[in-house]
Amino acid sequence: MPEDTNMESYMKSQEVRWSDLDPNFHMMHSKYYELGAYCRVCYLDEHGINAAVLQEHKIGPILLREECSFRREIKFGDKLEIDLRLHKAKENMSRWTIRHTIYKNGQPAAHLEVDGAWIDMEKRKIAIPPPEFTEPFLQMPRTEDFHWF
Repeated sequence: MPEDTNMESYMKSQEVRWSDLDPNFHMMHSKYYELGAYCRVCYLDEHGINAAVLQEHKIGPILLREECSFRREIKFGDKLEIDLRLHKAKENMSRWTIRHTIYKNGQPAAHLEVDGAWIDMEKRKIAIPPPEFTEPFLQMPRTEDFHWF
């Protein structure tokens, strides 16, 4: 199994904008998914996996499943914190599950879980990522019930 070198936490902040609201004046369901994507892309970018590197390796992250549980209403102007935790992964990092919690005033407002993989952009098949992509996943904060599969 890969060596455990994970960090304790990773969080991004975001404020709810007018354009994030639905006709009931609370945050649209699709915006929760966008917050998770924002957090994941920021994490990858901060760890050297940016668009240029993805193009160079002809590989990209894809989602196989995305699910959200809504806990608290989120409204205009609310200040949110979004965390990122690795829940499970294949040892070769070809597939993984990431969990996010979206916090409002320190309280969980939503839980988001995504199953993802890497896709070879030329073969259009799931791929094992290059070694330099593995380290950021090994460093990623983990859920309490993290496991390899």
